[in-house]
Amino acid sequence: MRRLQTSLLVLLLVTAASALIYLKVSQLGLPLTPGQLEPVWAVEAKIEFEGEGRAALVKFDVPDELGAFLRLDEYFVSRSYGLNIEQDKSDRRAEWSTRRARGTQRLYYRTEMVPRTVETAAETPKDRQPKPPAKPDYQEPQASAIQDLLSEVRAESANVFTFVSQLLVKLNDANPDGNVEIIRGKVERGSEAWIERLQYVLAGARITTRMVRGIVLEDRVANQHLVPWLEVHNGQRWEGFDPQTGDKGYPENFVRWTVGNDPLLELDGGRNARVSFAVSRYAQSLTSVARERAEVSHSWLANLLLFDLPINTQNVYRILLMVPLGAIIVAFMRTIVGIPTLGTFMPILVAIAFRETELAWGIVLFVVVTLAGLSLRFYLERLQLLLVPRLCSVLVLVVLLMLAISLVSSKIGLDRGFSIALFPVVILTMVIEHMSVVWEESGPGAALQEGLGSLLVAVLGFLVMTNDYLTHIVFLFPEVLLLLLAVFIMMGRYTGYRVSEIMRFKDIVEDTPPDARPDR
Repeated sequence: MRRLQTSLLVLLLVTAASALIYLKVSQLGLPLTPGQLEPVWAVEAKIEFEGEGRAALVKFDVPDELGAFLRLDEYFVSRSYGLNIEQDKSDRRAEWSTRRARGTQRLYYRTEMVPRTVETAAETPKDRQPKPPAKPDYQEPQASAIQDLLSEVRAESANVFTFVSQLLVKLNDANPDGNVEIIRGKVERGSEAWIERLQYVLAGARITTRMVRGIVLEDRVANQHLVPWLEVHNGQRWEGFDPQTGDKGYPENFVRWTVGNDPLLELDGGRNARVSFAVSRYAQSLTSVARERAEVSHSWLANLLLFDLPINTQNVYRILLMVPLGAIIVAFMRTIVGIPTLGTFMPILVAIAFRETELAWGIVLFVVVTLAGLSLRFYLERLQLLLVPRLCSVLVLVVLLMLAISLVSSKIGLDRGFSIALFPVVILTMVIEHMSVVWEESGPGAALQEGLGSLLVAVLGFLVMTNDYLTHIVFLFPEVLLLLLAVFIMMGRYTGYRVSEIMRFKDIVEDTPPDARPDR
C-alpha cells in the first residue's frame, strides 16, 4: 500500500512539474538555455506636415491587433502637442492637437513587437461577426460584366474562400477578357483603390470583405509604406488574400496596422501631410522578451515568474533555489554511494561558503582553518571547558585565524585572501567542533574520513550549485523543485546496497548464494 502511495505521489509531482514547464516554454517562450536572444522589431511612423499658423489636429490610425506579432511597448513622441487615444472596437486612433502650428511639424509613433508563440496566436473575437454587405446597384456596362463573372466563378468554386481565390485569379489575368477589362477600368492593381474595386465586385455575391493595411518587416529599411491587403469572412473567420494573385494568407513578417477603409491620416489645420515608416530589428534577451510577453498577454503563468520580486530578493532566491540541488548531491553520495559526511547539510553550507572564495581558494582556506582550529580545539579540551563557552572560544579563534590570513595575504599581494572575511564563521566553527567530537569518539581515521567526505561532497555541490545552466533553469522554472522532491521520495524508498558496501563486502557477497543473501 505504501509503495502504491509513493508511486502515485511521485507521478503527481512529475506530471505537475512537467506540465508547468511545458506551458511556460510553449506559451511564454521562456528559454531552456541561458544567453539566448530573440529579435525584437521596432517600427517607427513619422508624420510630417506644414503648419498654417493656427490650431492643428492630427488623427493617425495606430495598430490594435498586430496579427502574428505581439506588441511589447509603444511610444508617442511630440513637442507642444496634446495626445489622446481613441478606442472604437478594433480601431485605435491617436489624436495630436496644438493651439498653434507653424512651419514644418513632425510627430512620431514607435512600437516594438515580437512574434507570437503558436499557443498564443491571435484569434478573431466571436462578438465581431460582421453582417453581409448590401448588393450594390451596378450600372451598365459594369452590371452585365460583374454578373457574368460572378456566375462563371460560382460554377468553379466550392465555398466562399475558393470563390474569392478564383475571382482574384481571373481579375488579375495577364490576358483578360472583355468583362475583366470593363471591371478593371484604369485602377492600378495592388493599390488601395484596387482593394475597394474588389470589395465592390464581391459585394455583388454578398461576401463580407474589408481592407487591411500592413507593413512587411524588413530590417533597416527606411521609407517603407503600408501594403493594402484583402480580408474575406466566410461566416466563421477572416482570411487574407493577396489582391494581385489570389493566394490565401499574408506576406511573411506582415504586421497589421489598420483595418477598414478609413484614411490612415487626417489633418485639420495644416497641409502637405505625409507619413513614412522605418523598420529596424535588434536582439534582446529571450528571457526578457518572454517576461514582457507574459505581461502584455495577461497570462496567468506570469504570476509564477519571479521577476516581480525586488532585485535583492531575486538574488537571494538565485542562491536559495540551488540549495535543493546541493541537497540531492548529499543524498546521493550518502544514500547510494555511502560516503560519510560531517552532518547532513554541513557540506551544503560549505559549498555556499565556497561561492564567496571560489573553489580553489575555498578548499585551501577550509583545510588551513580547519587544521589550525582542530589544533587549538584540542588544546582547549585540556582545560575541560563547558560546551557553550568552548564553542564560543573556538569561534573567537576562527575569527582570529581568518584575520591573520587576511593580513598575510595583504602583505604578499594575494587579494583572494581578503575574501576569507566573508567565509561563514559559524560553518567553520561547527566543522571544527564536529570533527573534534568524531576524533574523540571514533578516532582520527573516522574524523579524517568524514572531513574529506564532507569536502568532496561540498566540492561537487559547489559545481552543481554554481552551474549557469542549472541556475537559469531553476530560477525560471522553480517547478523543478517538484521533480527534486519526487527524486528524494524515490531515494527514500531505496533499500539496496550502497556502493561503498558493495566494494567493502564484495568477496563475501560473491561467495554467498543468492537465496541466502539478506534483503535490506
